[in-house]
Amino acid sequence: MTSLSSRPDASATASPAADDADPAPRRRISVPALVTVLLVALLVSLLCGVGIGSSGIGWGPTLSHLWAGLTGGTIGADEKAAYTVVWDLRLPRVLLAAVVGAGLAAVGVAVQALVRNALADPFVLGISSGAAVGANAVLLFGALGALGMWALSASAFASALAAMALVYAVARTSTGLTPLRLVLTGTAMYYGFSAVTTLMVFAADRGEAARSAMMWLLGSLGGASWSSLPIATGAVLAGLGYLALSARRLNVLAMGDETAAALGVDATRMRRELFLVTAGVTGAVVAVSGAIGFVGLMVPHATRILIGADHRRVLAVAPLAGAVLLVWVDVLSRIVLAPAELPVGAITAVIGVPCFLLLMRHRGGYTFGGS
Repeated sequence: MTSLSSRPDASATASPAADDADPAPRRRISVPALVTVLLVALLVSLLCGVGIGSSGIGWGPTLSHLWAGLTGGTIGADEKAAYTVVWDLRLPRVLLAAVVGAGLAAVGVAVQALVRNALADPFVLGISSGAAVGANAVLLFGALGALGMWALSASAFASALAAMALVYAVARTSTGLTPLRLVLTGTAMYYGFSAVTTLMVFAADRGEAARSAMMWLLGSLGGASWSSLPIATGAVLAGLGYLALSARRLNVLAMGDETAAALGVDATRMRRELFLVTAGVTGAVVAVSGAIGFVGLMVPHATRILIGADHRRVLAVAPLAGAVLLVWVDVLSRIVLAPAELPVGAITAVIGVPCFLLLMRHRGGYTFGGS
């Protein structure tokens, strides 16, 4: 296998594999088997996420309330409080965790192909920090109060789209979007939006509002509700559909613009489409969960080590792995210091840093830019 350091453009254009098969005779895990295992794990995780909590509701009542909610059954007056906890609080929260985890993992795969850089994640484009500006405007100063419960998500998503437009306008040149310019622009905008957010927190005169803002900045699913699920779910499913249909083109794009052109793929157009899709999905996800890091960075790497770097395989596995991971991270955030709640992003960082370092030391893994 060609090492990363020996590739002539590795420092600037490290990218996932473009070949359908690995050049080295390594044994890979069967993708259908892994997908089946992850689907079962996701179902079990969702049930555990609903059943585990600090309210002391047993497994029997939990399953009974879930069944009543699914079938429209009746519950006694003395069970109403427990039913509300299970059906209206826990279930939409674990479902949203699965949606957000799947979205972040899939977008992580796409962004790494978009900028051809192993260190890229869904937030490298500056979209998340742009969304934070809008979210803090609501949390700290009560902006868009007329929208009621939709104010936070609407403001975060709108500011994410504005950040996307700004990054695109600055990064675009007469020859289109280039990976290096896109990364540099996104990084610069990230710091700029983060500075604005910091100034907003310090300017706020309400301590509890500042605490809520910091909780959102570190990622939290505490505000999950049935009303927050449809938009995020629709955006993630649309993004997954596009990426699945574009998997072959992603393989070609990862080989470089010249090779892509020789194989009939318009790299500039493809990169523009990827930018719009990843930014839209990131904005929709961040609007309902805050900035949850490391999922979009760690899960794609772990997936490639297990099954190789062909995007058709990676995009079948990574979203499921991300969903399972974030469901359990959210469970930990609720029970570690119960009844207090930890930021989800803080836990993903605590787990992600050592795991990612171990993945980088894994000698049997893949070469980013090889396979």
